[in-house]
Amino acid sequence: MSDIGFINMRDITLQSGLKTLSKGAESRASKEASEGAFLDILKNSVLEVDASQKDADIAVSEMVAGDKKNVHETMIRLEKADIEFKLMMKVRNKIIDAYKEVMRMNI
Repeated sequence: MSDIGFINMRDITLQSGLKTLSKGAESRASKEASEGAFLDILKNSVLEVDASQKDADIAVSEMVAGDKKNVHETMIRLEKADIEFKLMMKVRNKIIDAYKEVMRMNI
């Protein structure tokens, strides 16, 4: 009868160990998915800012070449590109500050 109790205890231990392993695998998978999502968000944001900068450059080139006479539209494109770039730099600085804070933590 003691053998049956031992086997049951082992089964319980194995079951709880398997649950722990599966939870760890699920958390790693969700962590990798969130890291991928975060990376995609950053990559897309940088690409959008780059496209805005190129659009502003085109607007200025057209204005200088005399193809467009609309100064207001050119200035709006320039300001939009400037604001997006400043926002991207602020986000970058916050990410760097957060990284430095994590590196200073004692484990």
